[in-house]
Amino acid sequence: MEQRKLLERELDILRDRLLLMGGEAELALQRAMHALSQRDSNVALQVIENDRVIDRLELEIDRLSVELLTLRRPVARELRMVISIFKITPLIERIADHATSIARAAIELNDEPELKTYNELDEMAERALEMLQSALDAFTTNDSDRARQLISKDAEVDKIYDGLVSNLMETMSQDAAKSIRLARLLFVAKNLERIGDYVKDICELTVYMKEAVFIKHQ
Repeated sequence: MEQRKLLERELDILRDRLLLMGGEAELALQRAMHALSQRDSNVALQVIENDRVIDRLELEIDRLSVELLTLRRPVARELRMVISIFKITPLIERIADHATSIARAAIELNDEPELKTYNELDEMAERALEMLQSALDAFTTNDSDRARQLISKDAEVDKIYDGLVSNLMETMSQDAAKSIRLARLLFVAKNLERIGDYVKDICELTVYMKEAVFIKHQ
């Protein structure tokens, strides 16, 4: 019984650290997009600086996962939970890296003449952020049905991305003087599109944790 209590307590700690890391990634994305839309390079620098916090959390979660696997030897649902967390952690770290990349692009753009506003970027960011928050909620509540529903929302992000790319490419062909700055916006859009892909992967792992089935590539 004591071993069971230790396992449950350590699983709770592991899950809480993952959620903390997820919250930091959410904040990084929010700040990066604020830095871009408001031309606030100071906030962008905060995103870049805080990426080290997320990296440390990743290392801590990796260590806790290995210790839990070797010392507690979980089975069935608990084992799937540890495996899922171990796989989700690098996905969140990559999401944070993409937020950092957006922050770096914001700094570069903020030093140049301002471009017109492309609302599609904000829409992509809002949808990606909502997906990330909902995916972490679904993981916390072990809600595979909700995770499955979220997977389909990645197509919405992709659709906005495709339209924005066409728009930016057309503008670049018409105004060569803006091409470098517009290319940076393309870079930002690609980072947002990749975040949507990683959120989808998180949802697939939530389904695995709950249902013990792999749905990737289906």
